[in-house]
Amino acid sequence: MKRIPKPVFFITALLILLFAASSIFGVSYYDGDIEKTVIKGIDDIRWGIDIRGGVEATFKPADDVDATDEQLDSAKAIIETRMVSNGITDYELYADYNSDRIIVRFPWKEDETNFDPVKAIDELAATAKLTFRDEAGNVLMDGSSVAKAEAGVNTETGSAGEYLVLLDLTADGAEIFAEATKANLGKSIGIYMDETLLSAPVVENNEKNKNGITGGSASIIGDFTAEEATKLANQINGGALPFALETASYGSISPTLGQNSLVAMGYAAIIALILIAIFMIAMYRIPGLVAVIALLGQMGLSIAAITRFFPAFDSFTMTLPGIAGIILSIGMGVDANIITAERIKDEFKSGKTLDGAIEKGTKNSLTAIIDGNMTVVIVSVILLLVFGPSNILSWLFGASTTGTIYAFGYTLLMGTISNFIMGVFFSRVMLKSIAGFKCVRKNSLFGGAKK
Repeated sequence: MKRIPKPVFFITALLILLFAASSIFGVSYYDGDIEKTVIKGIDDIRWGIDIRGGVEATFKPADDVDATDEQLDSAKAIIETRMVSNGITDYELYADYNSDRIIVRFPWKEDETNFDPVKAIDELAATAKLTFRDEAGNVLMDGSSVAKAEAGVNTETGSAGEYLVLLDLTADGAEIFAEATKANLGKSIGIYMDETLLSAPVVENNEKNKNGITGGSASIIGDFTAEEATKLANQINGGALPFALETASYGSISPTLGQNSLVAMGYAAIIALILIAIFMIAMYRIPGLVAVIALLGQMGLSIAAITRFFPAFDSFTMTLPGIAGIILSIGMGVDANIITAERIKDEFKSGKTLDGAIEKGTKNSLTAIIDGNMTVVIVSVILLLVFGPSNILSWLFGASTTGTIYAFGYTLLMGTISNFIMGVFFSRVMLKSIAGFKCVRKNSLFGGAKK
């Protein structure tokens, strides 16, 4: 077995424990009487409607404007974009075309103390601002320059059948757009809803466009599905809506689970983790100790993917199914470490030395762990694609299930990836490192029989 330096165990274990503690409890400090959060922890998670309750609101066009179905779809797309950009993944959103109403239900913010539904819905009902910006972030034009956007199919030779978004510009917008595209040939022009980037098409640098894209129309071509093209068209139309949204009715939603139940689940999780730690150390000794450290790291990494510890991951709304996904993934992490420890014990029985048993046991267990985890990864990805913000099959399953099942798929996927990182990679590094200490180089401490 290739030895790993002894200090690596202590360095790795310390870093994992510090990371787990910071991601679970968070890091903050006080500037006078103001608390400033450096790293968000469990207390900063936005809990779903089922745990903490939320807001139900009905929007309608202001001034009793008779909105078309397309305009309602555009307004609905605006609200959905704002919720997703704010990390709200547990929501229900419907459009009632007969009465020109949009109904939305979403959870309270993580720092909400007054539980004021009027304040909570202000951000969603505000008029959206659509802008077109160059690569430097300068605004080239706004949504008032767009007369209409609609999804279509490319009929040009060589590209026939691909979906695109067609833009019809106003008279003034056509002139502005021509100048903007002329100045940005070969560059991307970002389309923003408020501060959320919707798309960043590149202006083709060819002879046809040498004076910019003229004629008052343009097309956004990309690797769109029909649903994606329709959604982008609705979002662009939303930035040029001829009406503002006003709140027709609103109210608070009571949680189905409640804060007390959440606290009880927290205590149950702590007790379960302690019992698992005792079992793993009693049964497998050194591999069991390493497994406990890896499990703490896995838990911390799963929570970090929810609280936006890493900038690449958006913040996330935690629901009861989401908690179930974390618990299931931790169970798989325990299983992965047990498989490894049992394989090491088998190698001792076949006569291997300490180093040989660790090397062969960790290698032989890898295939079984990968097979089991990859199955879960595939299922999780399917759940995210079907029930996520893209709503690929929401027409079949219904929009009301989107946030709930998406939460389960997301936390299960993040937990499984965390298991690969902590339970497979780092646990092996720590195990091979600690095996270099003379004081613990006893077969019985690694699962072998006492001599």
